[in-house]
Amino acid sequence: MRVPNGGEHFCDPHVHADLRQLTAHDQVVRDTVMDTPGVRQVLAGPTAAPLTVVTQCAGGRHRAATTAMALRAVVAGDVEQAAAYGLADVAKQFADRDLVVDLVHRGMNL
Repeated sequence: MRVPNGGEHFCDPHVHADLRQLTAHDQVVRDTVMDTPGVRQVLAGPTAAPLTVVTQCAGGRHRAATTAMALRAVVAGDVEQAAAYGLADVAKQFADRDLVVDLVHRGMNL
């Protein structure tokens, strides 16, 4: 995946020994991923049509889980949850749409 900053992927918390055993449920992991230049622009662009989104990373506990949780918060219009990712303003655009978002983490608990 190319992100708008020209990089090949989002920042990978797994390369930091102190973050390796954490998951996207930990704020420091979310902050590390969301600090990737361009990641918010990628997550702010969902369409109104039915959409299946797959996010992937090597282990499924850091980048994929963080971006999936951020995207779920935005599309569901969950402004409070989206604020944890710096995306509250984007989520406000979806707040009154009553969209149903199912999120399944394949690798988070492995």
